[in-house]
Amino acid sequence: MSSHLVVGYGPAGAATARLLAEQGHEVRVVTRSGRAPEPGIEHLALDAAVPERLTEAARGATAIHGCAAPPLHRWATAWPPLASSLFAAAEATGAVLVLLGNLYGYGPVDGPLTEDLPLAATGTKGRVRAAIWEQARALHEAGRIRVVEVRACDFFGPGVTDGGHLAARVVPRILAGRSVSVLGDPDAPHSWTYLPDVAGALVETAADERAWGRAWHVPTAPARSVRQMVDGLAAEAKTGPITVRRLPPAVLGLAGLFSPLLRELREVRYQFDRPFVLDASAYEAAFTLRATPVEEQFRATVEWWRARV
Repeated sequence: MSSHLVVGYGPAGAATARLLAEQGHEVRVVTRSGRAPEPGIEHLALDAAVPERLTEAARGATAIHGCAAPPLHRWATAWPPLASSLFAAAEATGAVLVLLGNLYGYGPVDGPLTEDLPLAATGTKGRVRAAIWEQARALHEAGRIRVVEVRACDFFGPGVTDGGHLAARVVPRILAGRSVSVLGDPDAPHSWTYLPDVAGALVETAADERAWGRAWHVPTAPARSVRQMVDGLAAEAKTGPITVRRLPPAVLGLAGLFSPLLRELREVRYQFDRPFVLDASAYEAAFTLRATPVEEQFRATVEWWRARV
């Protein structure tokens, strides 16, 4: 068993910390506010963007899991110092740095997304994420750190709440038998990465040096449209059929005046207006983790939301 530092305790950070603790590892979690201790998990309150403090917290760790993410509207200013601090801690301690990434850096793509695509995004958020990985890879190639990036599509499953497209704005309405309104084309194929599989990939790549020095896509179930996902959840909940409506662009624009999240999502609207499909075949050819069957995803998600609501 080894020691791990998890930076951030959102859905992915929490799932990763708990999986590591279940496996018997020593786990420390860093957040700004800290939390009460959990079984097998120590919580530390500190600003992860301060290199000296993060480095001290990482002493003795075999891996640093970078799961923190600033609010979308602060990416341009908040991500660079956080990334620099992660790099500094990894270099000072020798811990493997495992970065949780997303697909923004590719920009609009025709066809399935694979890891060998260029990071050609032109939007602010996409360029920020691309620059972080380019810096990390350069440090790895220079022998200064050991790093891997694990990229996921939109999170889905237990623990995904306000930030998920199939979460707080959708699942409670399905449980109540009510219609839902969604971004983009509700019939376009879209990949949804199950949150426990995200944690599984972060843990697996941290422990396997074959993974280091490049990016990998998290194993993800075959793409399904929003309508198909809603139908699956409603069937599991026995509340269907559920009407799925596309949120009109004018309404979305108006809502963006009051919601920073919706306002920032304009940059990546292309992900929902046409097929957006993740290809994780490279990961599956190299490692053992496989995507959780979608029926199991529906069952666990409905059970979690029922208990929460």
